[in-house]
Amino acid sequence: MSKTTEQATAKATQQFESLFVAPARAYGSLTLEYYEKLMAAQLDAFRTYSDLSLAQARAWIDVKDAEGLKQVVSDQQKAVQDLGERLQGDTQKVVTLSQEFLQKGQKLAEENVKSGQKLAEENVKTSQKLAEDTVKKVQASK
Repeated sequence: MSKTTEQATAKATQQFESLFVAPARAYGSLTLEYYEKLMAAQLDAFRTYSDLSLAQARAWIDVKDAEGLKQVVSDQQKAVQDLGERLQGDTQKVVTLSQEFLQKGQKLAEENVKSGQKLAEENVKTSQKLAEDTVKKVQASK
């Protein structure tokens, strides 16, 4: 294989890497990070909601008299209020994660477009120079 062919192959490989493989890897990494955080938030919320539900069920089982019933109802109201606040916080956490993912994804896309434009400009210049050199060689051989 000639040196020129090897150089062209190496350049094409590098361009393929920078235009397709690297962006796909970066987006895959970003997506994996997002879903890892999202699943962790969901598992944490599920654990909290489950613990609260089980605690409430245990409290109802332990009711033995009117005073116990009054206490459970009071605790239940507080639990519902706490649950509402927790749900609001969990919702905000998911919204924040999603916005962060969107912003990072947009930034990746913008960087890839800029990289692609730069590469296209370089290729146009290289092609023009190659065409000019070819024309000069043809004219010189006449």
